[in-house]
Amino acid sequence: MTRSRPTLTAMAENQAPTPVPARRSTVRSLLRLWPYVRPIRWRLAASVGSALLAALSLLLVPVVLGRIVDGPIADHDLDALWPLIALLLALGLFEAGLFYTRRVILARPLAGVETAMRGDLFARLQRLPVAFHDRWGSGQLLSRATSDMFTMRLFLTFPLVFLIVNSVTFLAGTALMFTQDWRLALIVLLPAGPLLLLTRRFETGYSDAARRAQDQNGDLATVIEESILGIRILKAFGRHRSMAERFRGQAHQLRRTELRKAGLLANLWAVIVGLPELALGCALAAGCYLVAHDELTTGTLVAFLSTALALRWPVESLGWLLAYANEAATATDRYFEVLDEEVPDEQVRSEKVPDEKVPDERATPLPGSSPDGIRLTGVRFRYPDAPPDTPDLLRSIDLHIRSGETMALVGATGSGKTTLTALLPRLYEATAGSITLDGRDIRELSRERLRELVAVAFEEPTLFSATVRENVLMGAPGADAGQLAAALATAQAGFVEKLPDGVETEVGEQGLSLSGGQRQRLALARAVVGDPAFLVLDDPLSALDVHTEALVEQALRQVLGSTTALVVAHRPSTVLLADRVAVLADGRIEAVGTHHDLLRTSTRYRELMSGEAALVPEGSPAR
Repeated sequence: MTRSRPTLTAMAENQAPTPVPARRSTVRSLLRLWPYVRPIRWRLAASVGSALLAALSLLLVPVVLGRIVDGPIADHDLDALWPLIALLLALGLFEAGLFYTRRVILARPLAGVETAMRGDLFARLQRLPVAFHDRWGSGQLLSRATSDMFTMRLFLTFPLVFLIVNSVTFLAGTALMFTQDWRLALIVLLPAGPLLLLTRRFETGYSDAARRAQDQNGDLATVIEESILGIRILKAFGRHRSMAERFRGQAHQLRRTELRKAGLLANLWAVIVGLPELALGCALAAGCYLVAHDELTTGTLVAFLSTALALRWPVESLGWLLAYANEAATATDRYFEVLDEEVPDEQVRSEKVPDEKVPDERATPLPGSSPDGIRLTGVRFRYPDAPPDTPDLLRSIDLHIRSGETMALVGATGSGKTTLTALLPRLYEATAGSITLDGRDIRELSRERLRELVAVAFEEPTLFSATVRENVLMGAPGADAGQLAAALATAQAGFVEKLPDGVETEVGEQGLSLSGGQRQRLALARAVVGDPAFLVLDDPLSALDVHTEALVEQALRQVLGSTTALVVAHRPSTVLLADRVAVLADGRIEAVGTHHDLLRTSTRYRELMSGEAALVPEGSPAR
């Protein structure tokens, strides 16, 4: 597809797929994790219970200390001291054992939760239409599958547990302080009101900053990925400095956002730590006064102060726990933004009665008694992100490719040829009109069945970090060795035999270990390996030398003789593979005929074949 390419600066400013939400409920966002957490709810409850028992056992330590001060120490009774010291030791060991238990019972299940969530995200990404991937930067999706997933798992492992445990511990400790001395307890609790107001304001500001940082992190991942995959282009054109400037610019944006987060958290912690310490100092002064006037025993004061100190962690951890809860909530929002994207055909299937007998499309052939080939009727298309004041890219396309016929599609650069071919396998959905294969509307077929029938080879071949065999057999996983060899022969991919391990050779990421012509031949082999009923080729020979092109064309004639094919062509040699030619111009099929007929009757076709045709004007919505 031909798309206008923005500058590096413009690309840096337009990576985030979604704006930062203005209002969001942290709790509501986190509750969306429940379907994944539900299978391990009892283990999670056991983990919370273990941590809670450990925290509550810690509150018994001040009580024992009070008994020690008012008992054995006040009475100088060493014999009564040792049992209480043994009790303190036992409480410490009990607490350590419970924390160990909490870790053990939750680690493995949560790893399973993360695996399930990552699997669902990857499956959804595979099913979402191409239009979705056009809108989203790859780094945004990558960050959701890695850093966001880690954030959510870590929240379930630690902050979630201790938000519950610390809240209960604080309430229990507060009740204990009131039983020890209600006057001192009121003094210690004086900062509670201001702290609640502060944390409310903190949550709003930190949520926005956390979401912005996570989106900027995704943008940065996109820059890194693009620079690595395009390193040859960057070096060849000396653009590595421009890419480095783009990286630095986005890195500084992320740095500013992270510093804002750190500032918000620092302000919260300063108040969370400072106010309780001030209140505790006041309580100590008041307690000493009460002890001096015999209104309070020394042991009770020691027990009270020890209890208040034991509650420092639940209070001081509040800032960190709230910050991480907000990080996890924004990570959850970003995760479900992908899962909430509508997958075509999913709604139709969900509306079926569960016990309904659905016919096997593999066993239900397309109407073969009267094959009709490929027929496009009144087809219109515009990209979802096209400006509203621009016309449709394709307007009222009417085209009939007879069964067993090869049709060449020609047109000026940017006229929409590639887009039209992408409509057949439903990589994009036609805005209006219908497309039928042998008389059956492609919308009536599941995408799986449709893509078994229609094989494609794109102008820009994409290979994966896998062997030659695995890359080619993506076109037909069930093909045997004979079909693989035949497909490689058709594509004139004899170079495979000279690779270190033949068809078992790893081609590397994006197939960059191969030349452009070699990648294109493997992509062509992938398209023809399964003997498809319908074949769509987008300028499949553009990267081949003249000699190899002639050999591939000769082999392709045999393949095209047994299928119905639409071939995007830019050169006369490719056009001559076709039985007829369709000329695409101004969003319509302007003329259809044989190569020789169109040379005689179509001025535009003669211009295209002679190389004199003008390009689509700058600013056109064509792609």
